[in-house]
Amino acid sequence: MAPRGVATPDVRERLFAAAERIVERDGPGALTSRSVTTEAGCAKGLLHAHFAGIDAFIAELCLDRFARTAARARALTGRVGEGTVAGNLDTVALALFESGGAAVTGLALTRPAVTPLIRAALADGAPAFDAVQDAIVRYLEAERERGRIAAGVDPATVALAVVGTAHHLLMTAWPDAPDPRPALRRLVAALVGPPPGAMPGSPPESVPEPTAEHAAGVTRGGVAEPDAPAASPA
Repeated sequence: MAPRGVATPDVRERLFAAAERIVERDGPGALTSRSVTTEAGCAKGLLHAHFAGIDAFIAELCLDRFARTAARARALTGRVGEGTVAGNLDTVALALFESGGAAVTGLALTRPAVTPLIRAALADGAPAFDAVQDAIVRYLEAERERGRIAAGVDPATVALAVVGTAHHLLMTAWPDAPDPRPALRRLVAALVGPPPGAMPGSPPESVPEPTAEHAAGVTRGGVAEPDAPAASPA
């Protein structure tokens, strides 16, 4: 634990990460200001020194994770022409489920005072699902111009379907529910479709189901690299 009078580096992220671990391990009911600071190894009053209270803390946690996902979505333009389109989209779609995303979202829904705080921040321009959706549209438009997805694929429709489905899965992913990520990966593969020039009747671009290592990495906050293109047969 940090001694009194000594600044705790990266205090916000340290507290956020501690809260995510508590919610994933013990459930939303275990989250209190004291449990967070104990988990983080910080002084008991540190959370209230940086946030107006536990509800404001939870709202800031959700907003911070929204912003991270939006930043990852904006970075998609740097992957145009690389990897597979489905694999690149997966890195963004699955990012919403990192670090207990579903559990944290459920926590916010169970606390009536949190939702208005999040809505107010979004109304003031904080990035959220709409920013992710816009970034996916721009990425798919660029890939379509390169001929990496069929000309008939509508980027706006794909982006709406991916983000809307992710939002639905977050809202309904209660404890002990099936892992929602395989379903989201299958949706992405189906929406992107086979790459132009694929043989008629060939299945959509293959996106393997997450391995145990991949699932563990996502849960801890790491996302596996997008799937590499399949090698051409000799």
